[in-house]
Amino acid sequence: MEKRSGRQNIAGRLWARWNRDRRILTLKAGLMALLPILCCVAACAAQGGSLSRVYLPASEWNDELFYYKQVEGILSHGYPQGYFGFNESHALKLSFAAWSPVLVWPWLLYGLIFGWNLMAPVYSNILFLTLALVLFVALVRPTWKQLGLLALLFCCFMPYTRYMLCGMPEIICFSLLTVYWGLLVNTANRETGGKLALLFLLGSLMTLMRPYLILFLLAPAWLWIRRKKGAGLAGSLAVMGVTAGCYGLIKHYLGAEYFTPLFKTEWLDPFLQGHFLGGIRGILAKIYYEGRTFFALTLQGLKSGLAEGAFFAIFLALLSVLCWQCVADLRKKRRKQAMLNGYLAFCFFSMWIALLLMYKMKEGSKHLLTFMAVGILAVAVMETRFYKKAMVIGALCVYLFWYRGDQPGDYQIYFANQERVEQMSHWQQVFQRELILQEEDTPAFDNVVIWTFNDILEDSPTGETVLTDWQVLYALPEGFGVSCCYREYVEEHLEELKSLYLAIPVGGRLQRLCEERGMEQVGQDKRVCVYRTR
Repeated sequence: MEKRSGRQNIAGRLWARWNRDRRILTLKAGLMALLPILCCVAACAAQGGSLSRVYLPASEWNDELFYYKQVEGILSHGYPQGYFGFNESHALKLSFAAWSPVLVWPWLLYGLIFGWNLMAPVYSNILFLTLALVLFVALVRPTWKQLGLLALLFCCFMPYTRYMLCGMPEIICFSLLTVYWGLLVNTANRETGGKLALLFLLGSLMTLMRPYLILFLLAPAWLWIRRKKGAGLAGSLAVMGVTAGCYGLIKHYLGAEYFTPLFKTEWLDPFLQGHFLGGIRGILAKIYYEGRTFFALTLQGLKSGLAEGAFFAIFLALLSVLCWQCVADLRKKRRKQAMLNGYLAFCFFSMWIALLLMYKMKEGSKHLLTFMAVGILAVAVMETRFYKKAMVIGALCVYLFWYRGDQPGDYQIYFANQERVEQMSHWQQVFQRELILQEEDTPAFDNVVIWTFNDILEDSPTGETVLTDWQVLYALPEGFGVSCCYREYVEEHLEELKSLYLAIPVGGRLQRLCEERGMEQVGQDKRVCVYRTR
């Protein structure tokens, strides 16, 4: 009886301890769940607005229009009924733009459940990042100090908040990689086949969204190879091969051609021509010269707050911290932590080389944000004594983002204003009255509005150009497509444009040409006019 009573007491104490740990973990997850919405509310208040006044048609980020209208077309008709493209390019199949449609699948899920409107991307971004942080805390189980650092760095890293408050899908990538990294940390502590399968699933899904995220398939591949040797190697290669093949098919059949190639690949030419040594020299030369530009922009970011330079500076700081901590973990024989930090440092370095070889600096800088977002989490939960590395990263983020970050195009949150709201209301009435969606034999150019990037003012002796108010195209009926075109393309092909509608600035050369050719005007306001091309 005494032995039985002793076993019952031990079981009772274990049960009580487990319940206590579960309550504490729930509390930590709950606190982190509040962070995204609090940061958004605070950021909006700091810029003189409120969360409910965030307004996509007031934004200057034109990629948001493409993402928003594509999701709207998918939800309303299964796929957009008009083509999305550039200079009237279009996908071989269906009607998506240059980027993988897989990128927006969480928005589609949100739209199916809650509906799709101008605030849906913002609310869904907040929701996705909130769920990701809750899962991260549940998987990693940070200490209270680590949780505090996690909250601090989250607040300091401005792109978290800025990209929640917009119509860009970066938060989707941030969220998936956050869950992936939490699962990887959890797997390093206790590996199971189910966790490996989930890591492969997340890694493959992220790769279909952004191809460079294939780097995160290497960790589950290594774990599988370590467990199953040859079978693990064959299986890992099969998963990566199928994933890469699926991305290639998606890009080939469902991606429209962009103005210029999305990736610079001229450095591959010597290898394709059989000049191996020449190819190596070319790669090293390109890395050297692009690297000089990279570091020059980094210095400019530190001095003036230039956005891409600021991104580069924090990216290099995170890479340095990850490398330093990896060495420190090895010296202290903390193999699991060393492998995790070393692996993430490898991913950072590989993406840096990819940026130098294949991307334009300004556009490529935004692709580093996904790596930086997970780097922030990794630094916050490092097993260190004084947390100096985390404080340095936090101070650098505050300096570059909150003190130096004064460029409206990169840091400003866009709120509704009376002029833009009235303009949108006007064009909604015009489009509903004048534009008829053709639903037979779709997708079709009869359901496409050309947005001309800019035009030359007729009464300007110096050839002054004016940008088109493309934001009015948010008012297009559901299912319509948008083709962004250069002015030169429209001028050259004005008489044989395939798209049925043309949006251009008022008072420009193109408006005069449209009038001379007798094109019917659909509508006009102070700054933009729309014509039927035939």
